[in-house]
Amino acid sequence: MQASTRVTPLKLAITLAFCGAAFGLAPAIAQQATPAPAAQTQDAAPLPGDDFFGHVNAEWLAKTQIPADKGSWGAGSALGDATNERIVKLIDETAAKSPTGDTRRVTDFYRSFMDEAAIEAHGLKSLKPELEKIDAIKDKAALVRALAASIRADVDPLNSTNFYTENLFGIWIAQGLTDPNHYTPYILQGGLGMPDRAYYLDDNQRMHQLRTAYQAHIAAMLKLAGYSEPEARAARVYELERKLAQAHGSREDSADIQKANNSWTMRDFAAKAPGMDWRAFFRAAGLGKQNKFIVYHPSAITGSAVLVNEMPLQAWKDFLAFHTVNHFGGFLPKAFVDQRFEFYGRTMNGTPQLSPRWKRGLGAVNGALPDAAGKMYVERYFPAEAKARLQTMVSNIVDSFRKRVDALDWMAPATKKEAQEKLRTLYVGVGYPDKWTSYEGLEIKPDDAMGNALRAEQFHYKQQLAKLGKKVDPTEWCMPPHVVNAVNMPMQNALNFPAAILQPPFFDMKASDALNYGAIGAVIGHEISHSFDDQGAQFDSKGRLRDWWTKEDGEHFKQAAAKLVAQYDSYEAFPDLKLNGTLTLSENLADLAGLAAALDAYHVSLGGKVTPAQDRDFFNGYAASWANKARDASLRNQVMTDGHSPAKWRTYTVRNLDAWYQAYDVKPGQKLYLAPEQRVRVW
Repeated sequence: MQASTRVTPLKLAITLAFCGAAFGLAPAIAQQATPAPAAQTQDAAPLPGDDFFGHVNAEWLAKTQIPADKGSWGAGSALGDATNERIVKLIDETAAKSPTGDTRRVTDFYRSFMDEAAIEAHGLKSLKPELEKIDAIKDKAALVRALAASIRADVDPLNSTNFYTENLFGIWIAQGLTDPNHYTPYILQGGLGMPDRAYYLDDNQRMHQLRTAYQAHIAAMLKLAGYSEPEARAARVYELERKLAQAHGSREDSADIQKANNSWTMRDFAAKAPGMDWRAFFRAAGLGKQNKFIVYHPSAITGSAVLVNEMPLQAWKDFLAFHTVNHFGGFLPKAFVDQRFEFYGRTMNGTPQLSPRWKRGLGAVNGALPDAAGKMYVERYFPAEAKARLQTMVSNIVDSFRKRVDALDWMAPATKKEAQEKLRTLYVGVGYPDKWTSYEGLEIKPDDAMGNALRAEQFHYKQQLAKLGKKVDPTEWCMPPHVVNAVNMPMQNALNFPAAILQPPFFDMKASDALNYGAIGAVIGHEISHSFDDQGAQFDSKGRLRDWWTKEDGEHFKQAAAKLVAQYDSYEAFPDLKLNGTLTLSENLADLAGLAAALDAYHVSLGGKVTPAQDRDFFNGYAASWANKARDASLRNQVMTDGHSPAKWRTYTVRNLDAWYQAYDVKPGQKLYLAPEQRVRVW
């Protein structure tokens, strides 16, 4: 973890997620670092039928080292770094021209973060009022108000890298699951300083080591903040979090939207989650006028309320103090930054070196002012012709998917009709949003990094609450345009393709259609396909959570999906750790259907006259876009907690496509070979 940044609510968003891609600090790949898609000519490369990932990326893998400040590096990383360098240069240039409005807010926020001397001199000055409020808590009534005051709107439940928040609860403002026209507040589990309940509950050596290191980290942060008896406080905080973890839903449960569809009124909270004054909590959280909520994790809400009542007040005060310091640690003096990196970077992810300050500064800007920074990027770097060409590709791949639906022999006409309606009404945002978010009223000072971060989070929370009572905007974006990523939002029936991903190796105006369809085309197909994966298929064309499948169609889909689960369950990342096909099912389904639709669209662009060499170029472009290396600790964390399969196994999607076998003459006996009847076919 680097500088603390807000995670934008993704509206039940399903992202492409290049191994942690978010807010411009994402892994991506620079033009000069693009894997050579002709690696099959090298003697050292494995046969495509044995290891397609290694076959295409052999030269890149041999020459590439993971940078010291990264847990992984690959087909998202260098492009992300190159894009970030351009943005920082743009910020520096703009700052010298006396900017105004939101542009001034961006330059001042960045300048404040880069002013290390001022941060050291400030110390805890801007955070001290928050800590004093915690110290002043005298009873459980005051505790409930404090817990509410710490709430941030920073959770997206179906972005599988973020099922939790450090706050006791997460608040998410989005359209209702069965009411797409009105914004609804969602309540989600939280309160953990480690990534998942498994880190507290699993019984193995690595987890025991991490728990010991985490308690030492809690004590170190509290000691730096001037608290007495830091070890005793750390023990209380950890024990409280361990009990919270016991009540948490698993990642698999969090990915099951049916388990999240729990509508509670204010009376329900009192009856189903006794132990705290919920009316007082919601009043303090700015939600006192709301009577209806969707409780995403009922067991966690109930369990947390019990702990509010039963656990000692001092444990809760220590919990709030630690998480306040820990959350904002990236904006505090160097000792806090180094300690956070020691645990979250070096110990948790195996990253040897802290990222340069300019990268962390841009990450902080992107968390606080994402649209303002994105607008600056688009105005300087995003050409109109790139947007037009991508829109054409999107149209072609949507049409290919439409034809694939028509050709399904197992799907009933009524189910097909709604599937086609989803495609017809799909909103596709390319490059940047139709409307930019304004940050008017947000006070940013050029010499107060910590205060800026605090005010930006409070401003964002108020922005989110202000949506309540308003009509849902179906064209609202959920990620800024300068991030290397893409997203599907099934509740909006919408896609976003930010400007930053529309660069080589994913998209190149000068490249062949084969490479572009294999790279960005597969991304487009992936996001379209999320509308029809195990999660997206539960929403209809209007974004309602509704079963629009016949019983027989639903059973067929589940059986096909189960085969893909089994396929990914068989992949071994380490001798003691296999992939989780259930956790990664949504992304694996989207990879499979998306790649097939992109291939169809490419074939149509050739007039149906396709040679094996042309298909090889397409598949090479796909595999090259996923070139990636990861440190063991980082890879373990991804396998355990991320809904996206690691890059190597994402390229293995090809083994389910007949055209891949023909293009590379893959034979029985080779490691990736699947007999035709074993190949998974869904859409």
